[in-house]
Amino acid sequence: MPLLLALATVATPVWAATKTVTLSVPGMTCAVCPITVKKALTKVDGVRTVEVSFEKRQAIVTFDDAKTRVQTLIQATTDAGYPSSVKP
Repeated sequence: MPLLLALATVATPVWAATKTVTLSVPGMTCAVCPITVKKALTKVDGVRTVEVSFEKRQAIVTFDDAKTRVQTLIQATTDAGYPSSVKP
């Protein structure tokens, strides 16, 4: 029985936290840009929701921090041609 308990303890997953970050994406200059930014962000593993505002030049991303990091989100927008940064 102690071995079984030890195995159960090892197999217990680390609980991830859902986080939300607002990225400033100043390079969006037309109505199609938010579509490209949203598409790039939704392809990142762990991203749950993405809201992109052309008017505010920002993207609000909710993600699982056990699967991705903010830096990965920034890299995704940059790779799509829209460098971003965390909005203060």
